[in-house]
Amino acid sequence: MLSRHGISWANYHPVDDEQSRWRRYSRHKRKMTRRRLFALARSGTAMTRDVQKDITFTADLFPLGIGRYMRHVRSIDQFFADAARGTLPAFSIVDPDFDAFSEENPQDIRKGESFAAEVVNRVLHGSGWPHTLLIWVYDEHGGYYDHVPPPAAVPPDDVEGRSMIGSRSRLGTLFRPIFPRLVRTKENQTEGPHRYDRYGFRVPAVIASPYARPDYVCSEILDHTSVLKLVEEKWNLPPLTARDAAARTPLGALDLTSPPVFLDPPPLPEPSLKWGTW
Repeated sequence: MLSRHGISWANYHPVDDEQSRWRRYSRHKRKMTRRRLFALARSGTAMTRDVQKDITFTADLFPLGIGRYMRHVRSIDQFFADAARGTLPAFSIVDPDFDAFSEENPQDIRKGESFAAEVVNRVLHGSGWPHTLLIWVYDEHGGYYDHVPPPAAVPPDDVEGRSMIGSRSRLGTLFRPIFPRLVRTKENQTEGPHRYDRYGFRVPAVIASPYARPDYVCSEILDHTSVLKLVEEKWNLPPLTARDAAARTPLGALDLTSPPVFLDPPPLPEPSLKWGTW
């Protein structure tokens, strides 16, 4: 949608220096082929885990054509350079190396923290800082306990949730002999919720901007589609689903009516492990 409306964007992610863009594209196409083959069985635990391990950056989820892929997927080194020069696109996604810096067990959590600290610091001290809003957010809770029960959510659409393998459809009958351990009992076939009408556990999120409110803690219910809602409101774009249409934006964390408090970036504590020193 950003491309359709002429809004610049990029997905920055770690790549080996010696890896050419064409090699990266070829690798991406192989992954997408495997993912399409697994798509019918993606609700199965083992297959889902295998697909997740294969995802190395956000754009890897989408079957982009070769021209669009080359234009929008860039390296972390390019992100650092663009941030320094103030030439970042209108919208950027920055991914860590999920195999080393996602802070998931059994990774060294300090490495993920050091990557996040480096990205934040490069943005704070880049030429484009006066006009930047950075949202640092986790994709999941990491298995940690949360004492707050997830509240109800607006379903994204009218499509019921289902397990292709667990269903009694012809495809389910076909896949169950191939993946017998994914459906252990008959009850397992249809058990569980059929609607995407509840949020998950809470995840941390931080906003960094010259216009951020000092010492502010947002108490509103936000979700990951709040980022989409913010993008849609900024560029007057239509919603993608009913979920982001109903979402609230994190604009309450900003004060756009007063001079920016953090135009001169504040000093931040050093991470316990410095980026690039291992």
